[in-house]
Amino acid sequence: MTTIERPAASQSPVGALSGEERLALVGDIGGTNARFGLVDLSGDPLAVIDAESFLGRDFPQPGDAIRAYLDRRGLSARLAGAVIAVAGPVQNDEIRFTNSQWSLSGTDLRRMGIARVQLINDYAALAVAAPLLTGADLRTLGPDLPTGQEQNLAVLGPGTGFGVAALAHDDFGSATLATEGGHMSFAPGDAVEIEILRILMRSYPRVSIERILCGRGLSELHQTLQLIEGRVCPPIAQEIITANALAGDPDCLATIKRFCAILGSVAGDMALGYGARGGVFVAGGIPPLFIEILAASDFRKRFEAKGRFTDYMAAIPTRVIMRRHAALVGAASVLDAMNRAA
Repeated sequence: MTTIERPAASQSPVGALSGEERLALVGDIGGTNARFGLVDLSGDPLAVIDAESFLGRDFPQPGDAIRAYLDRRGLSARLAGAVIAVAGPVQNDEIRFTNSQWSLSGTDLRRMGIARVQLINDYAALAVAAPLLTGADLRTLGPDLPTGQEQNLAVLGPGTGFGVAALAHDDFGSATLATEGGHMSFAPGDAVEIEILRILMRSYPRVSIERILCGRGLSELHQTLQLIEGRVCPPIAQEIITANALAGDPDCLATIKRFCAILGSVAGDMALGYGARGGVFVAGGIPPLFIEILAASDFRKRFEAKGRFTDYMAAIPTRVIMRRHAALVGAASVLDAMNRAA
C-alpha cells in the first residue's frame, strides 16, 4: 500500500536521505497548478515527502517548474524515476495540456537526467489514489454507504477543466481508465437547464460538461442564470461568486446550488456509464471551496434520479476528495508498481 505522509515542511527531509539515486519524483500538473513531491524508493511503504505546489503561470513550460522544485531542494534531475500526472490525454508518451499552452514528454524528462519516466492522466492518478484515502481525506455526500471492494469506481471533478477517470476491476485484476469524459455533451436535467443550454448554444455550437462545470464555467453559468431572470450581468470571476455565495448573496448562492445540482446529475451519469458500484469520488479544486453548500445541495438527489435505476444509484456511495495533493498518492502508487516491475 502506498501512503502520502508529510506536506511541505519548513525543514526539507531530503538531507536525511542517502543519495539522489534513491529518490524519485512524483508530480501532478494541471491547468493552473503544478504540484511535486519526492519518494524515497528504499521506504516501505513508499511515502511522498516534501510536497509543494507552484502556479503554472510562473513558468514557461512544466520542465521549468520541475527544475525550480528540485533546485529548492539542492537536487539535480539525476533521479531514479518519475511519475507525472498531467491534465489531458497522454499520447505517445507526450501531453499537450488541454487548458494551457504547456506540453511535456517523457523524452523531455529523460533529457533532464531522470532515468525512468511515466506520464499518466491526472484523474487516472486520482482513481488509483481513491481506495487509499481514509478518514479526513474524504467527505461523504448523502448516506454513509460502504465503499465497495473490488468493484468499479469513478473519479470526476471540476477545476480548471473537468476531469473523469475510472478504476475497473474484474477477475483478472484492476486497470485505470483515463478518459476525456468532461468533454461529453451537457444533458439538461430540468426546464431551467434546457434554457441554460439554449442560451449557451448561441455562443457555442456544442456545449460540453466542461463548458459549465469548471472555474470559467461557473462564471458563465452565473451570467446565464442572471439572463434567464431578465438581468444583464457582467462577467464575475469564480472566486467572487464563491465568496459572495458563502457570504449569503442570494444570486451567487443560487448559481453555486445549480452548479452542485448539475454536478450531481453528471456524477450519476458517470456512475451508470462505468458501472461504478464501488463509489463515485468528486475531486478537483472547486468542490472543497463550498463543501457545506455542496453537502446540503441537490447533488445527491440528482445523482440518484435515474428513473428505473434509482434503487441502483441509491446503493452507490459518493464522496468528495478533501486531501491536498491527492493525485500524488496515485502517482506514488504507480511509481511503486513501476519500481517493483523493474
